[in-house]
Amino acid sequence: MSWFTQALNSTIGKKVVMSLTGLFLITFLIVHVSGNTLLFHNDDGEAFNLYAQFMTTNPLITVASIILYSGIVLHVIYALVLSIKNKSSRPVGYAVAHPSQNSTWKSRNMGILGTIVLIFLIIHMRSFWYEMRFGELPTKNYGGADVKDLYTIVTAAFSQWWYVLIYVLAMIGLGYHLAHGFWSAFQTLGLQHKKYSPFIKKAGLIFAIVVPLLFASMPVYLFIKSLA
Repeated sequence: MSWFTQALNSTIGKKVVMSLTGLFLITFLIVHVSGNTLLFHNDDGEAFNLYAQFMTTNPLITVASIILYSGIVLHVIYALVLSIKNKSSRPVGYAVAHPSQNSTWKSRNMGILGTIVLIFLIIHMRSFWYEMRFGELPTKNYGGADVKDLYTIVTAAFSQWWYVLIYVLAMIGLGYHLAHGFWSAFQTLGLQHKKYSPFIKKAGLIFAIVVPLLFASMPVYLFIKSLA
């Protein structure tokens, strides 16, 4: 067994993979939420549809998507492995009288929060990504080119209050997951400094609030718009 394989199989190695894939997924969230803000454009979905078409047909984006899916799978697998290992390493009857003194609620429930996000991701991809890639979507003509009308599918989904509620609750879970995961990733990678660490913590907290809030505001906006 090579030193690299040994390192990956160690607990520290698994945490490093978790951290690296987590930070990579954070960069994806920035791109994704930026593109999705096109839903706020009052153009009957033209900007959003053109963006969705570009993201599913551009060869470079296709390669990036494969890397992204690999990152998600690695993050989930290593999270499961670490969670199982942590539970099995605890002695029988293990209990902490005051767990909040040693850890935060977010850190103790990262597995649950991650599971909520994963379930939502599966539902989300089935509803939109799968339909865009393989579904028989209606098309609209922009500049002489037929483009799949994903906007109509999105607005139809977000005209249902229960789907909006699921989306908003999932974004709350994502916010808590990010609030701990952002700083934890930097800690695991040893990127700590007494001068910069407070800034990283604040940046992580702001990110964990702003990004999920932006995501959640989109279905709420479209739901209110559907009532008009």
